[in-house]
Amino acid sequence: MTALYDATVAHVRRADPPYSFAHRMYLWRTDLDDLPRLPWWLRPFARFDGRDHFDRAEPGDIRSKLDAWLARRGVDLRGGPVTMLASARVLGYVFNPLTVYWCHTPDGALACVVAEVHNTYGGRHAYLLQPDEEVRADKEFYVSPFQETAGEYRMRLPRPDALLALTVVLHRDGDAALTATLRGVRRPVGIRTLARFVLGRPLQPQRVSALIRRHGLALWRRKAPLAARTGQNTAGVLHG
Repeated sequence: MTALYDATVAHVRRADPPYSFAHRMYLWRTDLDDLPRLPWWLRPFARFDGRDHFDRAEPGDIRSKLDAWLARRGVDLRGGPVTMLASARVLGYVFNPLTVYWCHTPDGALACVVAEVHNTYGGRHAYLLQPDEEVRADKEFYVSPFQETAGEYRMRLPRPDALLALTVVLHRDGDAALTATLRGVRRPVGIRTLARFVLGRPLQPQRVSALIRRHGLALWRRKAPLAARTGQNTAGVLHG
């Protein structure tokens, strides 16, 4: 079940001023009931901690917090398996702009998908998605000072296998204002592969956070209009 993905994340902004970028990264696909067990000397470079997901003040590991979050929305997986796609903590720090959970019933059927979004202000917002090919929903969470909390998301989040192919498009006023894609190739988990990623892309979470701020500065220099920061919800439900 556990795998590493050699991936590229790309954003294309079509609103004025247009802007685009693409960056290489690596991601973990894990079974929440069987998280990776690494040698002691590699653990500082790949840890998964319940505090990094959902309500940081709520105790428990990631699986128990996900189950509690789902239960409050009337969803009971009855112990069925959950696959998570995310970055791991590196030297005590992690930043996951998007974490995806594919939630199954005990017979293996896909019950729902949960998309958890984090922004650089420390905010978190989780969406409950129906297991459809494409889901649509109103944008409910403040992510960027250059994007209003308005518009409609259209998401394609198929379960990753040999290939990873996720797409999130923000539509506003009938046009695609922003398209984000995540494409990757599965790599076997092993000491050599992980060491190559850790050494080749060091401090990845710290780098992702810094790059987001750098792109924000670039948009500010291009005089991109600032959006008002409105109240944020902490949970959302999306339906296809």
